[in-house]
Amino acid sequence: MSDEANPFESLQAQIDEAAAYLDVGDDVIERLKHPERVLETNLTIERDDGDLERFTAFRSQFNGDRGPYKGGIRYHPGVSRDEVKALSGWMTYKTAIVDIPLGGGKGGIIIDPDEYSEAELERLTRAFAKELTPMIGEDRDVPAPDVNTGQREMNWIKDTYETIENTTEPGVITGKALDSGGSEGRVEATGRSTVIAAREAFDYLDKDLEGATVAVQGYGNAGWIAAKLIDEMGATVVAASDSSGGIYNPDGFDPVAAKDHKNETGSVVGFAGSEEEITNEDVLTLDVDLLIPAALENAVDADLAEDVKADVISEAANGPLTPAADEVLEDKDVFIIPDILANAGGVTVSYFEWVQNRQRFSWSEERVNEELEGVIVDAFDALVETYEEHDLDNPRTATYVVAIQRVADAFEEAGTWP
Repeated sequence: MSDEANPFESLQAQIDEAAAYLDVGDDVIERLKHPERVLETNLTIERDDGDLERFTAFRSQFNGDRGPYKGGIRYHPGVSRDEVKALSGWMTYKTAIVDIPLGGGKGGIIIDPDEYSEAELERLTRAFAKELTPMIGEDRDVPAPDVNTGQREMNWIKDTYETIENTTEPGVITGKALDSGGSEGRVEATGRSTVIAAREAFDYLDKDLEGATVAVQGYGNAGWIAAKLIDEMGATVVAASDSSGGIYNPDGFDPVAAKDHKNETGSVVGFAGSEEEITNEDVLTLDVDLLIPAALENAVDADLAEDVKADVISEAANGPLTPAADEVLEDKDVFIIPDILANAGGVTVSYFEWVQNRQRFSWSEERVNEELEGVIVDAFDALVETYEEHDLDNPRTATYVVAIQRVADAFEEAGTWP
């Protein structure tokens, strides 16, 4: 595995490739390759022992042509300015491909949250929320959870913002707990869209999902839920991995039991339903019908792609394949459902949460899942239509053609000012 690929350069390469099939000027494309603004801020908090510690944090607002900026906040030691810029760009085109009226943003703090207490994380989150308050709001920028953040952190940000602004504005953030204005179906949304898109791809390719073998790299929220739901559709999950290693059983295993084991021990490694312990790279290169990369970006580079044997890849993670890996897999006729469609369930149900907050009205889980199903199926149909119309070599380019055109149309319809 290589970590040399710059995610922001990967994003720009994907845009350039799609631009060749668009009737959009080079000047507009250049605008759509860069964020509108990036906040870099230093946060200093008091540790539990009384010492002070400084943290670097970012918020990138990539594009707001189609609506308020939208995107998660991650806590991870690998957070960087370029990563946050790239993720905010992917979010811009993610909201566009699923045709919801939002733009793209992303934030992050350079931190390993496992090394800090809950009280320290609360102080840090509230310090970041204070810095973000002038930038965010339900009509400006709506953050959400991402890697190593969840309902807890979103509730802290909401409370900090509402306290500073002396208001009640649940729509300032999504991914909240239900009692704080969250939405039913949000926790499962990213994994759910990943498997809905995979199901549509199997149907399009005239492949049978019943009995299809599946490997899941990354067994966090998106990965394990994707495994559970694809199992319920009749597929057979044969491998899974997390940061500690992987498990494999050619006859399949119960993905829920594997998650229970991870909850108890901290890893899927050692799960009784496994016949063999394997590495993360092994999981990515198994001979399976469907591969779901659900960890971090750049999991598969060109060298590793040579060994990938899956027929279909549904990207639950953001940017799990480098552009060079895409080229290799294209030559191998692997059908890739790109991240900006496959994992768009999270932002779609975040949009539903935002709508519910503004209406002060809650939807049932059944309605949320039904609406999500329609959004992802329509997006996949738009991908296929463009894929066939332009006789494109890969579905990722088709997805970006649709998404970039929608953003460019919104920009050009609004006009340029000043």
